Amino acid sequence: MFYHAHNGSVRVGNSEMDYISFGKGNKNLIMLPGLGDGLSTVKGMAFLFSMMYRIYAKEFTVYVFSRKNRLPEGYSTRKMAKDQADAMTALGISKAHILGISQGGMVAQYLAIDHPNLIDHLVLAVTSSKPNEILENVVGAWMEIAAQGNYKALMIDTAEKSYSENYLKKYRRLYPFLGKIGKPKNFQRFLIQAASCITHNSHDELHKILCPTLIIGGDCDQIVGTASASAIADQIRGSELFIYKNLGHAAYEEAKDFRARVLNFMIR
Repeated sequence: MFYHAHNGSVRVGNSEMDYISFGKGNKNLIMLPGLGDGLSTVKGMAFLFSMMYRIYAKEFTVYVFSRKNRLPEGYSTRKMAKDQADAMTALGISKAHILGISQGGMVAQYLAIDHPNLIDHLVLAVTSSKPNEILENVVGAWMEIAAQGNYKALMIDTAEKSYSENYLKKYRRLYPFLGKIGKPKNFQRFLIQAASCITHNSHDELHKILCPTLIIGGDCDQIVGTASASAIADQIRGSELFIYKNLGHAAYEEAKDFRARVLNFMIR
């Protein structure tokens, strides 16, 4: 299969955790996705991800992990990090470079705090280390929409809050088709993960992160706020900070140099 793309799952506690892998490098790169994982896991997405992130395939064996399939009520980002560490151990991954995006960045923070022996380099993209009014309002509104089962409204509001106006000018023509495919059977998984975003607070422990760390934000981020990246960088000694101008929460998708920037940091 293309770039050795593989769909798999690993047992973690009383549940399975979906993951995909691709690439043939002798180093490991783990990508932790954001809150969208609450609507759909990475199951069956190996070929697509291997194409999208092929820039990493030569240097790394790349893994993209979802959160586990059965989520208990009150499941925190810290518990997610513990499960992620267990999944790595189960797959024989003793050390990896970590790229955490949005909620995945929250999980990655605790992974680096509680399991530092597993981390080589760390990239935290468009994420937050503590609650703030913007994050609470946006994610709280999404939880209300999800509780009503309105998938189309959730997708539209997510897009409007994530992308730049230039991108949305092209994307909005697809709005009539949103909600017709991809709707989950229920929104319980999303609601549990969303609640963990609002309660996430690793800020006072970030000083424990000692591995090389790059923090990436967007100066128009309407989801975690524009000050979150700088606040994280201030707490992690020796970390690097890069802010994309005129981009928001979807900077990791819109910025043409995002993947190369991450790669260059990790292979120094």
